[in-house]
Amino acid sequence: MKKIIIIFILLFAGCVSMPDGVKPVDHFQAQRYLGKWYEIARLDHSFERGLSRVTAQYSRREDGGIRVVNRGYLAGEGKWKEAEGRAYFVNGPDQGFLKVSFFGPFYGSYVILELDQQNYTCALVCGPDKSYLWILARSPELDKDIMNRLISRASSLGFDTGKLIFVKHDERDKT
Repeated sequence: MKKIIIIFILLFAGCVSMPDGVKPVDHFQAQRYLGKWYEIARLDHSFERGLSRVTAQYSRREDGGIRVVNRGYLAGEGKWKEAEGRAYFVNGPDQGFLKVSFFGPFYGSYVILELDQQNYTCALVCGPDKSYLWILARSPELDKDIMNRLISRASSLGFDTGKLIFVKHDERDKT
């Protein structure tokens, strides 16, 4: 039994890692990061495939973690899709490196590698490897120069930015 537990821990410890060359932001302030973020662009994954109007809502949990609610519209089915998870800091609350779980004890990395630390209006986020990438903003649109800077930064780190999906946001949905 002890061997099974050790193997289980080793298997899932790798999910809370960072891609080579990626460093999370320091001087992170979780309280300023809380609230609603719009997904501006992402690399494709099955759990978000076909979704538009994607948002993430972050709030404090009683246990000190962060509540995560991801929501997107599946136009093909005419319905909203929502997932709730929880996030915890990996190295401390002043670093933008968290582990996030939407499924029981299974965690994945949430690495904030770029952040407008003055106003907390945009962020570049990745997962445990370079197949996960998101550009987030506080509004459904992001200034073109800022977008290009974030894409350039991601590209310089080895992310395949040519495969980014730019998320459509219907202006009728303000919730």
